Amino acid sequence: MENLGLVGFTGAGANRLFSALTGLAAPSEYEAAVGIATVPDERLARLAAMSASKKVVSAGFELVHLALPPGLKPGEGLGAKVLGAVRNCDAILVVLRANDSAGIESDAAGDLDALELEFVMADLDSVEQRLNRQRRAAKSGDQEIAAEVGALERAHAALSDGTPLARATLEPGDLAKLAPVFCLTTKPTLVVLNTGEKVEEDAARAIEGAIAVPIDIEAEIAACAPQDRADMREMYGVTESALATVAQAAYHLLGRRTFLTTGEDESRAWTFRAGAKAPECAGVIHSDLQRGFIRAEVIHWDELLEIGSWSKARDVGKLRVEGKDYEVQDGDVLEIRFNV
Repeated sequence: MENLGLVGFTGAGANRLFSALTGLAAPSEYEAAVGIATVPDERLARLAAMSASKKVVSAGFELVHLALPPGLKPGEGLGAKVLGAVRNCDAILVVLRANDSAGIESDAAGDLDALELEFVMADLDSVEQRLNRQRRAAKSGDQEIAAEVGALERAHAALSDGTPLARATLEPGDLAKLAPVFCLTTKPTLVVLNTGEKVEEDAARAIEGAIAVPIDIEAEIAACAPQDRADMREMYGVTESALATVAQAAYHLLGRRTFLTTGEDESRAWTFRAGAKAPECAGVIHSDLQRGFIRAEVIHWDELLEIGSWSKARDVGKLRVEGKDYEVQDGDVLEIRFNV
């Protein structure tokens, strides 16, 4: 399962966001924790209601709360242990304070710049070490090593200028050649601005692509019994769950998409790699389905919902028959035909 590293400086609220997304107790800011974040999906809920499913299973991803040194402030250095933990994550979720709290002035853009600089300097050190090693190895005349040296030199120049590799001007294929370095600044990153107990959607404008979340409110609502959450939202004036927005954005950041299956016994959201073809998606359900794949019957979720049932969709000829080359789309509902 893909994982998302959750990082925030002291007082940013990363630990409370971890709790709200996973349903686990909030760790201390200085304690590592791992949990599964469920991805809310209205499509799944509506298909389950249509099929009167006895069981509903949502998609999810692994969320890793990274332990920071006590009292860490921007610019003070994350340390090798934290940087190593971030390297092991597939993507990064950064939590920043949007408002002043406990006498601490907030500077979300400045905090993000400080964190980004920390990643740039760590990557520069890693790239420099490998570059020196590969330059010596390239003396053998190996063309692959020579090509890697070229990519490392371009990366080194960008990082030396303070530019994260995700925004650097590199040549096609350079990022693939840099894979052995496990660079931090190539990782997909999502930024959450914690507005505390205030609903301030405009706060996200401070940083491009950021999502504003009143983490204190969302954590309190998430801790309530499901039947009480609507009343809590009304009381706080929160119409939609910012947590759902974060979970869905994080899921897509990881390059994951969802196909669905539905029936009386179970409706389930299955996670697949964006761009995957039908046999690979069949293997997500069970390896036998991929090994013995014959074809997939496919219909988009909203069309199925409009028709009213899988059997009716088959009767009116709305189920498409797709073969091994079909690229599954987000929101497809599948039934796999196989023979082992």
